[in-house]
Amino acid sequence: MDHVMKQDSRVNPAASNAAGDAGQPAGAELSLTAATAAVVRELSDAGKLGPGKILVVGASTSEVAGVRIGTGGALEVAQQLLEGIVQVAAEKGFHPVYQCCEHLNRSLVMERSLLEKLGLREVSAVPIPGAGGSMAAAAYRSMADPVLAETVEAHAGIDIGETLIGMHLRRVAVPFRPSLRYIGSARVNAAWSRPPLIGGERAVYRNPETSGSRSCD
Repeated sequence: MDHVMKQDSRVNPAASNAAGDAGQPAGAELSLTAATAAVVRELSDAGKLGPGKILVVGASTSEVAGVRIGTGGALEVAQQLLEGIVQVAAEKGFHPVYQCCEHLNRSLVMERSLLEKLGLREVSAVPIPGAGGSMAAAAYRSMADPVLAETVEAHAGIDIGETLIGMHLRRVAVPFRPSLRYIGSARVNAAWSRPPLIGGERAVYRNPETSGSRSCD
């Protein structure tokens, strides 16, 4: 499924503006690592990702390189994306997990210590570029004790190349539009999550002032 492609390892946001995506700094050029770090940092700030929080990452290195998903994956592209994600994770303290492709049922690469801490179900496979995808394969190789989990409920997610990550986001997902809408040639989508609001017509969702509040008992 994947074969190595040569590509420019820099992203030109001005090209994205020409395609109709406003809000990106015209003329700026960022490496894939820097662009990924910028998007993940912006999402982590918006979603308040910190220690103990989970970020699910889906990425098509084919789309980053400018070809259709599943037709031109490259480990060297994945490594550049991975470096940006790990950089921000180290700053903020959250745990990134990496979604495999559908050939491994969209299972997730993570450290065994995290899987055991969360009590997740382990599944057995080793992701490779042709089954799992280059991003998952690169992440697996980078970890001290990697393992695959069947599913997770992540606090936020980033989707590089429209791979679809919604099945691994906890309710309720809040769409987030980063300032940088493309990494390489891949369109970027993201979301963070909040707890579901619960209650009827008298429910409040912020701490009420003591005076004037009504009691339920």
